[in-house]
Amino acid sequence: MEFSRGAYVSQLVSQIGSGQVKVVTGVRRCGKTYLLNTLFKRHLIEAGIRADHIVEMDFDGYRNSVYRDPDRFLSFVDGRITDGEPYFLLLDEIQLLDRFPEVLNDLLRMENVDVYATGSNARLLSKDVVTEFRGRGYEIPMRPLSFSEFMEGFNGDKRDGYLEYATYGGLPAVVLRKSADEKTQYLTSVMSEVYLADIVDRYKVRDVSDLNDLVDMLSSCIGSLVNPTKIANTFKSEKHSNIARETVDRFLAHLEDSFLFEKAVRYDIKGRKYIGAGSKYYAVDVGLRNARLNFRQFEETHIMENILYNELRGRGFKVDVGIVPSQRRDSQGSVRRVNYEIDFVCNLGSKRLYIQSAYALPTQEKMDQEQASLMRVGDSFKKVIVTKDGIAPHYNDRGVLIMNIYDFLLHPSSLEI
Repeated sequence: MEFSRGAYVSQLVSQIGSGQVKVVTGVRRCGKTYLLNTLFKRHLIEAGIRADHIVEMDFDGYRNSVYRDPDRFLSFVDGRITDGEPYFLLLDEIQLLDRFPEVLNDLLRMENVDVYATGSNARLLSKDVVTEFRGRGYEIPMRPLSFSEFMEGFNGDKRDGYLEYATYGGLPAVVLRKSADEKTQYLTSVMSEVYLADIVDRYKVRDVSDLNDLVDMLSSCIGSLVNPTKIANTFKSEKHSNIARETVDRFLAHLEDSFLFEKAVRYDIKGRKYIGAGSKYYAVDVGLRNARLNFRQFEETHIMENILYNELRGRGFKVDVGIVPSQRRDSQGSVRRVNYEIDFVCNLGSKRLYIQSAYALPTQEKMDQEQASLMRVGDSFKKVIVTKDGIAPHYNDRGVLIMNIYDFLLHPSSLEI
């Protein structure tokens, strides 16, 4: 089975000859190597590029570990460049190359060399692409398979596919495994033996138990507000841990930098400002999240919300948690301030969307509850409610677009209705 990953290939193709370093970032095992060394390389060859003008280097491989030395690697490249025709450098796990920003900037000075790289650490790559490469770096954030990509190889209908996807996620190596036991074993082992082991090793983490407990907590409360101070206090009272709030902040940053979780910050829509207290964290792959909890906490509402978040991020949206301050009169007649929440405030260029994730809308009361915050926004941007099931996408009498999860996920243009 082969996944096309067409959107990512198109991004790489669009940057051929741009004079920039193209850096594909993302969680390990999401398919970056396959994208670069198989799909993109195939495109180059089909476009007429000779194989000896495509130079590959896997810095993660033991046999190539000597090339992590900058001088050895540059000598290797110089030995492969034998004429003035275009050469394409495909460099896997570039963060393992010592002084890699300097090396890549040096390669950019070679007029006939086009550089493409992959990496799995955001602190070394994602946050440095603009600064380290002096405006000559282009990042392509890659994610596990989206639901529509997953369905390319799924032998069944969309409902069965969604259940499989919501359980085991979209890591290609998991999707390709046949049995539930194989999928479970892979997810469980890769989480502890690859992802968390990488964090412990890379950041010299000493409080491994606290890190593991934090991962469990984030996995258990996806879509809920997370406050580092409260986490530290809970760890102290329940675990008798001496962890400080600053350590919690650092661990959260490590988990983000390793692409295991992403943070959605609360945004005051009326005041047009971010609110510092509390953020929400979503797992980059729900299969990893479920395996971490031994598949014991399968709350479909929260998992659906996580899948929606990942889809929106995969489509390029910046996603915040919306807060709409308002006033409400209580049963005693007193007016008090309340905050209404919108699950996702989505921005892409000049486009903005407000989206609520509602597992079901069985009654008008539930509908009114879900759209209460949307109706208080006070602007003309599109407002959407996504449900688990339902009829074809349609606008209700309040101008809110209602659609089911399948139409939302399977059609990239679903929000353009």
